[in-house]
Amino acid sequence: MKVYEFGKGHEKTFVMFPCTAEPWWVFRDSAKAMAKDYHVFLVIADGHDEQGTTFVSIEKNVSDAADFLRAKGIRRLDGLYGVSMGGASVIRFLATENIPVDKAIIDAGITPYPYPKCICRLIALKDWATVMLGTKFYPLMQLAMPPDRWTPKGQDPEVHYRKVFEFVKHHFSPKTIYRVFWSANNYSMPDPTPTVDTKIEYWYGEEEKRARKNNLAYVRRAYPQTVPREFKGLAHAELVLMFPERFCREVACFLNGA
Repeated sequence: MKVYEFGKGHEKTFVMFPCTAEPWWVFRDSAKAMAKDYHVFLVIADGHDEQGTTFVSIEKNVSDAADFLRAKGIRRLDGLYGVSMGGASVIRFLATENIPVDKAIIDAGITPYPYPKCICRLIALKDWATVMLGTKFYPLMQLAMPPDRWTPKGQDPEVHYRKVFEFVKHHFSPKTIYRVFWSANNYSMPDPTPTVDTKIEYWYGEEEKRARKNNLAYVRRAYPQTVPREFKGLAHAELVLMFPERFCREVACFLNGA
């Protein structure tokens, strides 16, 4: 695990858990935007950190992050954010790590499947095969995420996509990709989920509304105070990846609200 820190001079704290199969630096602009007012901790999971590691589990990702924060003297958090796999990390963090969090955003967070393990294995293998193809064949990556939509403002699509493709191709091992999909859909949670007084929003893009229906229902059962929020015209993780300034405004609105 690698943690990048921005805005170290600020007292208010904000932790970010990114999603999988993306270079850490595609989240840097959003982290830096938040760092105007917060001490930001951008937590890069094993297997994603350019250190030759392999992803183990959501449980380890959360535990390692909490240990890092405690070692830094952090005993409470003003804000906690995670998207997709990172959202799964937020869900477990709130339930297990005993670090008070004022407000948390679970952006399209993945929740454990209720299916038999044999079915879960088949789903993980399907997801693994799909992502592995995309990480090895450039045209497939372009087909899955059209450059005209998924290139950050001001960047050249060909240069950006080649940089992302080379990073993903050489840094995400098959074992890491499989373990991510297995763990993100099957991580453990305490039963019952401990009660927390954290204010929580569950975010999702309009284009992924159907895919997030069961995830949202799970989170609202675990944390009844959760308020859903839909972003019109956006797809999975698009806000944090493509619109850092808007991401910062939306997060700040939630964190600074009553």
